[in-house]
Amino acid sequence: MNKQEIVKQFPKQEDKLLISKVWDKLKFTQTRNQVQTTEFLNDYEQNIVTKMLQMCGEKNYRLEGGYNEAERKILFFYPEKLQAIFEKERTQNELITQTIKVISIILPEELQQEYHHSQYLGGIMKLGIKREKIGDILVNTKGADILAREEMAKYLYLHLKDLTRFQKSEVLLKEINDLTFCIAKKEEIAILIPQMRLDVIVAEILHLSRSKVDEIISSQRVFVNYELKVKNACFLKQGDILSIRGKGKYEIGQILSKTAKGKLRLQIQKYSS
Repeated sequence: MNKQEIVKQFPKQEDKLLISKVWDKLKFTQTRNQVQTTEFLNDYEQNIVTKMLQMCGEKNYRLEGGYNEAERKILFFYPEKLQAIFEKERTQNELITQTIKVISIILPEELQQEYHHSQYLGGIMKLGIKREKIGDILVNTKGADILAREEMAKYLYLHLKDLTRFQKSEVLLKEINDLTFCIAKKEEIAILIPQMRLDVIVAEILHLSRSKVDEIISSQRVFVNYELKVKNACFLKQGDILSIRGKGKYEIGQILSKTAKGKLRLQIQKYSS
C-alpha cells in the first residue's frame, strides 16, 4: 500500500496528519538507512500508528517511554540492516538511555504532596512547551520526575526555576537508569448499573445525566482501549481501558454482584493523575 492508500484508512483529520508524518519517517529510514524517531505519543496515537505499521507489514520499530509501564512513548524506526543489532537487549537499553533523560523536581517541604500532575504539566506549558515534547510525569511524595528527550530535558533543567511555583525547588538532570520505579496508582470504586453499555458506565462514573454523557461521546472525548467511540451502544467487558479526555482513565473490573432487580455492581479502577 502507498501513502495515500494508508492515509485513507483513517477518517479523522488529526489521525491523517499523524500517519502522514510517521510514514515520512518510516520511508526516510528505509531509503537513508538512518534511525528516525517521533515525539512522545499518547496511548491513542500509539494505537493508531501500530495499526498503520501492521497495514504496511513493518516490523523494524520500537515504542519506548523510558520504563516498562510508560504511557507516553517515542516511536523508533531502524533500518533493516541494523535489525540484528536493535533486537539485542543491550542495544535497546542504550537507545533509551541516550534518548530519554529525567528532570527531577524536589519541592520545598511546605509544598511536598501539595502539587498534583496538573501543576507540573501546567508549569511546563507556561514555558511554551507542547505536550508531545514531554513523556510521563511521575508524581511522588517529594515532587515529580519528568521524562523528556535529552535536548528538552536540558532546556527544562535551565528554565523550570524561572517559574514562580518551582523557584524554591531543587531541579536535577538525571539519567533514565536513576529513575525510581513507579507503579501507576489505581483507586477502586464500585458503581451500580443496569447494563454494561458505554454511556451507562460513563454516566455512573462521572455522576452525569445520560444527555450530558451523549454530548461527551459525540464530541469525540471517549476512547475504549485507546480507540475512539462515537456511539453510545458499545458494550464493555472486564479488562477494557476507558479513557475520557479531561476526566481521567479507568479500567473495567469484574462484576461484583447482581441485585434482586437485575442491576450489576461493577468494580472500576481509576488511574491516579
